[in-house]
Amino acid sequence: MERPSVFWRPGVSPSAPGSGSTAPGGRQRAPPPLADGGHSSASRRPAATPPSPGSCSFGRTAVARTPRQRIPPPSWVSAPIRLGRVPDMEATDINNPNLNYGLVVDCGSSGSRVFVYTWPRHNGNPHELLDIKQMRDKHRKPVVMKIKPGISEYASTPDKASDYISPLLSFAAQHIPKNKHQETPLYILCTAGMRVLPESQQEALLEDLRTDIPVNFNFLFSDSHVEVISGKQEGVYAWIGINFVLGRFNHVEDENEAVVEVQVPGSDQQETLVRKRTAGVLDMGGVSTQIAYEVPKTEEIAKNLLAEFNLGCDAHQTEHVYRVYVSTFLGFGGNAARQRYEENLISNTQIQNKLLGQHQGESADSPVLDPCLPPDLQDEVGTLDQRVHLRGTGDFNRCRLLLQPFLNHTNDTNTSLNGVYQPPIDFHNSQFYGFSEFYYCTEDVLRMGGDYNSTKYANAAKNYCATQWKTLKERFDRGLYASHADLHRLKYQCFKSAWMHEVLHSGFAFPPAYENLRTALLVYDKEVQWTLGAILYRTRFLPLRDIQQESLKGSHTHWHHSFSFMNNHYLFLACFLVVVLSILLYLLRLRRIHHRSTLHRGASASVQWLEEGLGSPDLPVTL
Repeated sequence: MERPSVFWRPGVSPSAPGSGSTAPGGRQRAPPPLADGGHSSASRRPAATPPSPGSCSFGRTAVARTPRQRIPPPSWVSAPIRLGRVPDMEATDINNPNLNYGLVVDCGSSGSRVFVYTWPRHNGNPHELLDIKQMRDKHRKPVVMKIKPGISEYASTPDKASDYISPLLSFAAQHIPKNKHQETPLYILCTAGMRVLPESQQEALLEDLRTDIPVNFNFLFSDSHVEVISGKQEGVYAWIGINFVLGRFNHVEDENEAVVEVQVPGSDQQETLVRKRTAGVLDMGGVSTQIAYEVPKTEEIAKNLLAEFNLGCDAHQTEHVYRVYVSTFLGFGGNAARQRYEENLISNTQIQNKLLGQHQGESADSPVLDPCLPPDLQDEVGTLDQRVHLRGTGDFNRCRLLLQPFLNHTNDTNTSLNGVYQPPIDFHNSQFYGFSEFYYCTEDVLRMGGDYNSTKYANAAKNYCATQWKTLKERFDRGLYASHADLHRLKYQCFKSAWMHEVLHSGFAFPPAYENLRTALLVYDKEVQWTLGAILYRTRFLPLRDIQQESLKGSHTHWHHSFSFMNNHYLFLACFLVVVLSILLYLLRLRRIHHRSTLHRGASASVQWLEEGLGSPDLPVTL
């Protein structure tokens, strides 16, 4: 799912709000956030700051506008919501020989970005995951580079795909030590822009990358490292990345952490284990809306909607096996919903005019009344030959009612948007984070980002919708809204507030009293991209290499000591046998010598007797 983001490059200040810099067009940004990452208002609770192993974030590029003097905001205006701070912003030590590197190229619809990640040598504990972080240059800036347009623009010239990607890989190669290139995995993952292409064009682009990249670069790269991922995969990677940064995969016992009982997937005996509760993710972009959360209990009905995976390096260990429901709804983003709403408004107006012989909306003097726009705001929608003039009335509740049919909700049990089945959520023991439009709707104008309260949000949205357009513009000119809010945001804030409310409570069926939803721009003051989850998942077996090396080292040491002992034992035994054999040989030799001496004495006596016999008296001889 495409989502607007803040792109940080080495040497360039990020355009995320709250950086204390100047936005394009000369508008001064809001001051940096408080030390606890929360608001200056006493009514806002500071964010918790548990340790975090990962890095990176959903953001949005600041919008340029005419320079004007900024009046200091009142005390209730605060910095963007960030979930705490962590001390892992130091520059990456490229001289560390035990540091590993990995690359992920995100080929989106509007452009492509390369992210460089690092992690130290695994400690050999099969129960722990790799400690992956985003690489930072000597200026402590994340090593990220973006190019435009998207790779899908080369569908008609696929032989240029590798030339298109080369600047990103060359940029990454300059930051990674050359002696590490050969062992640095490279993944090129394409998303929305490539999904809409015919399969033949997709394969032609991928094949050019598979063929040319190994020739020009020495990274660890195979054919399986480049592919077009589905929206479901992208949602899973985003869920993994966010929970990794939140530390939810670290299963160290902590009394302060919420836990959940999980039925182990794939277990015949339906084993259960208790581990840290993971966070669900809500993300509403301009075109689509996405929801992702862990399903602790076995769900046979939604099996095809669940992603079941093992983040651990040992397939036989179940502590890192997760079952996640992910669903992406195209056309349910904030801008796409407004477009569908306007198309319906134009169609209904034309039908009504034709049936009743009216000319409603054909001029500014007889506009169509729109409760989703601020009072007295004049607008024109549609094409040149189907132009309809609108005038806002600013009725939040009326706007909500008009938007409900666009949810395509059914009366079936456990269904959400478009009638898609949604596994039950334990609202008493769950936690969700809302990004992109969930944050912009609550914070940009209403200044209520952070912990979500349905009643307060609805009241604030209702008051905003009822405010005259002229008054809203005056407040905007005085700088009372978020630094990156623009006139487009002011114009459609009423509509998007109502749409977000209906998607959350009528579509996803979150109860109005739900208190564990938090909207945020950054997680632990860092940008979280789905690419972090992708590198974590795709390198999950790498710890086996270190574990095996540790095992071999231990086995070698044990074998060495055993061999030394056995070698000494056999050496002693051999020496003993040699000595015994020498003694035996010596005794045998003495026996033989003694035997010879005895024979010699016997032979001498016989000779003497013979000689004496020959000397006896003559015998008579008869001739």
